[in-house]
Amino acid sequence: MYARRLFSDCVVHMGEALALLELDSVAGGLSALDTLVKRAAVNVLEANLVEPGKFLILFEGGVAEVKECHAVVLEQYSAQLMADMLLPMVHEAVVAGLRGKENLGAPDTLGVVEGADVATTLLAADKAMKDAAVQLCGIRVATGLAGRAYFVVSGVQHDVEASVAAACGVLEDRLHRSEVIPRPHNEMVAWLLRPAPFRVG
Repeated sequence: MYARRLFSDCVVHMGEALALLELDSVAGGLSALDTLVKRAAVNVLEANLVEPGKFLILFEGGVAEVKECHAVVLEQYSAQLMADMLLPMVHEAVVAGLRGKENLGAPDTLGVVEGADVATTLLAADKAMKDAAVQLCGIRVATGLAGRAYFVVSGVQHDVEASVAAACGVLEDRLHRSEVIPRPHNEMVAWLLRPAPFRVG
């Protein structure tokens, strides 16, 4: 089990709230999902099994509603929770990325950040977007990543470097790897965000 984290840095391009819950079984996950959607009106982005054998729930909505749903699951399912995240005022690009939106184009420089778990990687993506003038190319949370997740940002090199540094500062010991890639070749860019995303919405 890795430590739960709460991150509420409010800088720019703020949206509503994003929350994540990871439970240790499908049965517990589905029960928790039922509990939270009965509690308040939130938008479930995804509720599904992820490796290794965890059930992940991602949802967003108004800050008060998301906090209320997050709290009720923490209270009633604490023994089954493997991780949770609550991110008030999430950067709008992070939610768009979780919905499968991609922004590739012809980037000057790419930054790729891979985290050891989903929750902390999403916190890092939010920080990366808020701390530097970069564009979020996409986010991947998918089977085949052994519970990891990654995201890609683009922009001019110094901004990408600042963005990646900010993300790594959030991830700390949960960082799997990061890379800054100046002047990426078009053939590589075409492969950036494959395989298919953990698509939601």
